[in-house]
Amino acid sequence: MNANQVDLVIVGAGPAGMAAATVAAQHGLSVTVLDEQAAPGGQIYRAITQTNARRLNILGPDYAAGGELARAFAESGAKHERGASVWQVTAERSVDYVQDGVVKSMQGRSILLCSGAMERPFPISGWTLPGVLTAGAAQILLKSAEVVPSQPVVLAGCGPLLYLLGWQYLRAGVPIRAIVDTTASADYRRALTHLGGALKGWRQLAKGLRLMRALKSAGVPFHQGATDLALEGTDALAAIRFTIDGNAQRIPTDVVLLHQGVVPNTQISWSLRAQHRWDDAQLCWLPVTDAWGELDVPGIYVAGDSRGIGGAQAAAEQGRLAALEIVHRAGRIDRATRDALAAPLTRALREALHIRPFLDALYRPKDANRIPADEVTVCRCEEVTAGQLRSFVKLGCLGPNQAKSFGRCGMGPCQGRLCGLTVTEVIADARGVTPAEVGYYRVRPPIKPVTLAELAAAYDATAQRVAQPAKTAAEVHDSTAR
Repeated sequence: MNANQVDLVIVGAGPAGMAAATVAAQHGLSVTVLDEQAAPGGQIYRAITQTNARRLNILGPDYAAGGELARAFAESGAKHERGASVWQVTAERSVDYVQDGVVKSMQGRSILLCSGAMERPFPISGWTLPGVLTAGAAQILLKSAEVVPSQPVVLAGCGPLLYLLGWQYLRAGVPIRAIVDTTASADYRRALTHLGGALKGWRQLAKGLRLMRALKSAGVPFHQGATDLALEGTDALAAIRFTIDGNAQRIPTDVVLLHQGVVPNTQISWSLRAQHRWDDAQLCWLPVTDAWGELDVPGIYVAGDSRGIGGAQAAAEQGRLAALEIVHRAGRIDRATRDALAAPLTRALREALHIRPFLDALYRPKDANRIPADEVTVCRCEEVTAGQLRSFVKLGCLGPNQAKSFGRCGMGPCQGRLCGLTVTEVIADARGVTPAEVGYYRVRPPIKPVTLAELAAAYDATAQRVAQPAKTAAEVHDSTAR
């Protein structure tokens, strides 16, 4: 095995990546974890090894629980490459990444993608104004640097993260002007069909109720069942508008944090041409895998929220299960041992996912907040509106890939990550077909930006190594003797 080849390359050091690396390394595999951040943890446990007691207290016990995962990972012997931005993964299990401005490559006998989740787009009128952020972005600032807004904020949308961030802001002393919740009575009725699963996951259910109770006890105004959300402002945010039971309301504010759930980050699995399916429960694309997380691209696996939204605990269990299969394939354990070790992990995964159908039904994003009006910008990189997309459809555009040709939609720096789901749904709605029929962007490397200078430097270094004449045995002996 050469210096750049290992048994397992893991992309992402969140809960799935850390848990998988720990299991694989403990069974004797050589493991390298590539991650963009300076410390392990992913988004959910961001900066967990660098935080202080005050921040731990603000963020709460669920965040602090990531410390044990990080400690086990640090002690496992797995190699952790920090600041490594992966821009290409090939079907031949080669991984290309940029680190400290240098393009590097690594070959894995197996690859595990643990690229996590990203926030679902929330394309409403005014969402591109200065002063409008996502709740996830705001939480990253809190976790990584304890940076919080200096003025009262409005949290708008739906989903557990909205209430968790509100609770954390209360503990950090951030004034909350209001929570504008799009969850309506019909959502609760729909979710009741999954109440059995929610009761099995009663700990998570009780935790969510405690967060909401704490917010209401603190006097935070709740506006339930909000529709017709829009953000006002010219050069910056000035107010949020919405409707409750037919009554128009307006709240002046300088900061609005939007959130309507998270979706899998599937850019790498799409770039591999792996099979994906549209999931109507989570309203997103999911990679198709076997029970261990392997794609239809041999030797490449997916674990955690990039395989389907399930939360931190489920992600860790999926990472461990994928690692066991990889260890088994490497010949380190037999099938019976793999299955015996996997049994408790499978039970824990099933328990962690009990509540998921209930949450998916309760916090299903509204059509109007996913499929925007004509004047709303969809592709922020190329400034393409929903109306332009609909005009493309009238001219014969069938899907996101054709939209690139019609108006460069999805061809900006984010490579369609921020607009992909919206583009699929807007086109599907305009054509009167399902998102599955419309499809998704044909994602190509580079997944993340890489400069020509970085690529040229990598090429020059490779060419120099190839051109260097090999030393004879006598020369090696002479240099050693000297």
